[in-house]
Amino acid sequence: MPFSSDALARLEADAAQIIAKYPRSRSALLPLLHLVQAEEGHVSTDGVAFCAAQLGLTDAEVSAVVTFYTMYKRRPVGDYHVGVCTNTLCAVMGGDAIFAGLTEHLGVGNDETTPDRKITLEHIECNAACDYAPVMMVNWEFFDNMTPGTARQLVDDLRAGEPVRPSRGPSHLCTWREAARILAGFPDDQATDGPAAGPPGLVGLKIAKERGWTAPPGPSQGQGTSSQGPASRSAEEASR
Repeated sequence: MPFSSDALARLEADAAQIIAKYPRSRSALLPLLHLVQAEEGHVSTDGVAFCAAQLGLTDAEVSAVVTFYTMYKRRPVGDYHVGVCTNTLCAVMGGDAIFAGLTEHLGVGNDETTPDRKITLEHIECNAACDYAPVMMVNWEFFDNMTPGTARQLVDDLRAGEPVRPSRGPSHLCTWREAARILAGFPDDQATDGPAAGPPGLVGLKIAKERGWTAPPGPSQGQGTSSQGPASRSAEEASR
């Protein structure tokens, strides 16, 4: 249904702030889509039309972007979007079992929402957190080293309104709509809360410091154009 007059006024004011950040207005399309998703929980036909009108685009141009990026949803999402990584490493480490267990436990399939509108379940691609596999995300916050049991407990706590804290990042888990508003460019002042990286992700840096390893100098430092580091040069010398 069309936006109410109050919602439309609010969206227009927020859209003006977003568009003002860009030298070309159409560059604001991605955050504008997050903005309307924050209002409705998904990007509706009215949301597409709103973005098109704000940026002087056609509905077809906006729809092409919406259907390309998987973070934009065309159907309403529950309060908590629960994504289970089923890419190669997470799948091998238990991601497939976690997803199968949640579909049975929640009674929903991929990209479906529970009747109480609390949980939308989706299997998702790599979250760039392979050192914590298997990984889940709730409204784009990390939950590391999961098991079928801890995954069930997590969704049960979410449905019951129990406090849930991500493995890394902010102490407060926001709702799906709140997350969309943050992605639109209106932060919740939690960006610096909690650790962004943990011991598994810092192992390489720790070893490099212990052994005195540094990155090879680049061309701007007067070392020629070779991109070979000590390791590759040693391998070359050994093969001679």
